[in-house]
Amino acid sequence: MSSASPAESLRAGLAQLPAAELDAGQVSRLLAYLDLLERWNRAYNLTAVRDPANMVTRHLLDSLAVLPWIPGGRLLDAGSGAGLPGVPLAIARPDLAVTLLDSAGKKIRFLEHLRRELGLRNVTAVQARLEAWAPQDLNSAPFDAIISRAFTSLAAFAAAARHLAGAARLLAMKGRYPAAELTELPAWLRVEAVEQLVVPGLQEERHLVIMSVNP
Repeated sequence: MSSASPAESLRAGLAQLPAAELDAGQVSRLLAYLDLLERWNRAYNLTAVRDPANMVTRHLLDSLAVLPWIPGGRLLDAGSGAGLPGVPLAIARPDLAVTLLDSAGKKIRFLEHLRRELGLRNVTAVQARLEAWAPQDLNSAPFDAIISRAFTSLAAFAAAARHLAGAARLLAMKGRYPAAELTELPAWLRVEAVEQLVVPGLQEERHLVIMSVNP
């Protein structure tokens, strides 16, 4: 096991992610997020990953690996849980307006606390199920992308997000190449690309499936 501190591991990992050019303040916020997650996790069981070093790799760097495929504008993190990947993306991209959506009250309480503690003005936390949620502000701009790493299947994610998708890209974070899931997608959905992700320090396959709704 590496003896490097979470801060050292994070900086080393960021150096291997060309799109993650973060300043000192952003790195500090990521580490503060990690600290809050570790402390709240003891009581709220927000994530099964409990070792800070593993959190750097499996949560922070894993989330930031998708940065090259995140458009500007509005991003919805569906099934955000402890704020993944939405919080790291919001810290790395302050130009994004990020909505963190989750049905669990304890997770939304954590996200609200996190938003206040870190001063994340570009983040909104909402308690709701994806398939049943619609923004209360009907005049708000549509989402430019909807991302999730929480759904067990691509088809389930697409079906739950369809009413919000519009022209938005659907970005599904997966482990191994989801060959079987791709064959089960409905005809109204178009797969634009399946990108292989490289997560520094992670010796496992990671992929990003990029989809959109057919007009």
